Amino acid sequence: MKLSQYLAAIDGKNHTPALDPESIEISGAYVSDMLSDVMGSAKPNQAWITIMKHLNVIAVASMTGVPAIILAKGNQPDSAVCDKALEEGICLISSPYDTFTLAGILYKMLNS
Repeated sequence: MKLSQYLAAIDGKNHTPALDPESIEISGAYVSDMLSDVMGSAKPNQAWITIMKHLNVIAVASMTGVPAIILAKGNQPDSAVCDKALEEGICLISSPYDTFTLAGILYKMLNS
């Protein structure tokens, strides 16, 4: 599924507008706020749903092949995080929804 479809469904805001969500394919998601858990379990082409918004999430996403980070509960990244995400080619999105809702929306979209 194209990330742009998910972005529209979650009222998402793209904080890396130079990266086109239409060109990013996602096959699922991984939901965690523990960096070591994501490093050990996230798969390439999954979106990562989290509330963490610091620079380390960009490094972990880059290492695991995660093309997009979805920041739940309206969390907004600072400019340094946005710049690093852009540099690493990782689409950074915020949504007003909580992690449970974000995962549920994506699950329905992928399985309908």
